[in-house]
Amino acid sequence: MALTKDFKDTIQARAQRDPAFRKALLQEGVECLLSGDVDTGKAVLRDYINATIGFEELSRVFEKSSKSLMRMFGPKGTPPGE
Repeated sequence: MALTKDFKDTIQARAQRDPAFRKALLQEGVECLLSGDVDTGKAVLRDYINATIGFEELSRVFEKSSKSLMRMFGPKGTPPGE
């Protein structure tokens, strides 16, 4: 199921004003990946990235193209380490 723009805006607004929510979102994404729920983990991490640093800035930090990173965290992409 695709998320609506309103839902994504709500996540971003909450992440920007609530450091504990940002931390929980990141933690949930990583825990999902580690437990083998890769699809959910990538979706949560994608929301986290969009709500915080954004893919453009992340691409500068890791010296990777933003499109490559978006594909990596997309529904059909391969997560880091695989």
